Amino acid sequence: MKCWVCKRQARGYGHSDGRYTAGDARRYPMDWAFCSRRCQDIFHQMYGNWRDGRKGGRVMHISEMERTARQSCLKAFGQVAGDIGFTKPLGDYSEAEALAVIDAIVTRYSAAMVEHHEASKYPPLRGIKNPVSDPLADFDDDIPF
Repeated sequence: MKCWVCKRQARGYGHSDGRYTAGDARRYPMDWAFCSRRCQDIFHQMYGNWRDGRKGGRVMHISEMERTARQSCLKAFGQVAGDIGFTKPLGDYSEAEALAVIDAIVTRYSAAMVEHHEASKYPPLRGIKNPVSDPLADFDDDIPF
């Protein structure tokens, strides 16, 4: 029997399908055999993704920073869509128009992420309302030699 993942000779690693009871023959699929623990783990990860996909897919957990960056993309998308025409369905976009939309969204998302990281690059100091962008920028002036 061949490994389900890499097609090498299987060596006794198998899979039991927990959806079925112990006496059910479907619990032990014969073709789900593996050559190593590595291939077995790969299969289980793929199997978990496949089963979750049937239920609607995995939930993507995004941070507040990413949510804010996503929302800032709406204005960039609106500007490009306005240039193309709001009444034109997405399916009718030419390749150049679709790439313009993608470029606007990706560029704005990347810029928003960079803006956030630049703003939080250096922790704020107590007593300073506007933190400096680089606290060591004038370090050369402070060296006495």
